[in-house]
Amino acid sequence: MRPVGSKYLLEDSLGRGATGTVWRGRVRDDVAVPGLLPGQAVAVKVLREELAADPDIVMRFLRERSALLRLSHPNIVQVRDLVVEGELLALVMDLVDGPDLFHYLRGNGPLSPIAGSLLMAQVADALAASHADGIVHRDLKPANVLLATATVDGVEQMHPMLTDFGIARLADSPGITRTHEFVGTPAYVAPESAEGRPQTSAVDVYGAGIMLYELVTGRPPFQGDG
Repeated sequence: MRPVGSKYLLEDSLGRGATGTVWRGRVRDDVAVPGLLPGQAVAVKVLREELAADPDIVMRFLRERSALLRLSHPNIVQVRDLVVEGELLALVMDLVDGPDLFHYLRGNGPLSPIAGSLLMAQVADALAASHADGIVHRDLKPANVLLATATVDGVEQMHPMLTDFGIARLADSPGITRTHEFVGTPAYVAPESAEGRPQTSAVDVYGAGIMLYELVTGRPPFQGDG
């Protein structure tokens, strides 16, 4: 097991994305973390080394710590801690045992219009809560929606959990944009984002529409790498 900071241990890699790697980890047995128990399993997103080495991103990371920690909603994966250690930046979140929506759709096909609408209504409610708190997701896509299972009246249902809040904004710093690396996923990015214009909550509304289309058809409406 690999330590992260003084409070956490990494166990297994769960997946790698454009901004970093997500690990299954746990709280050390000998420390106390608000909202977590000693030994509790957590998800830890370790950001890419080039992001952690950028002083602009480190400052954004520290400035947005309180906003990310207070963002709480039944359909948002709760951020519990942020770790800054040398050239390592990591977010510690609740662990959701379930697939992401991208892999679920690839394995099971599109949802019915009713099921897709009900799922997206929950995602939209999460976005409304984050927008009310001044936080724009900026990278809304099926891969950033985890599917937990919840039992309602004895029936097991999918419970969407939106994750990766703030990551796109953290990555979109002068140090990174100088490398001409596009932050976001082209098929889901609003036109104003692609053109470098200010990104308001409207970019998430656009992304939600794209995602709803994909939920019921099995593919996003626009294709291509740019």
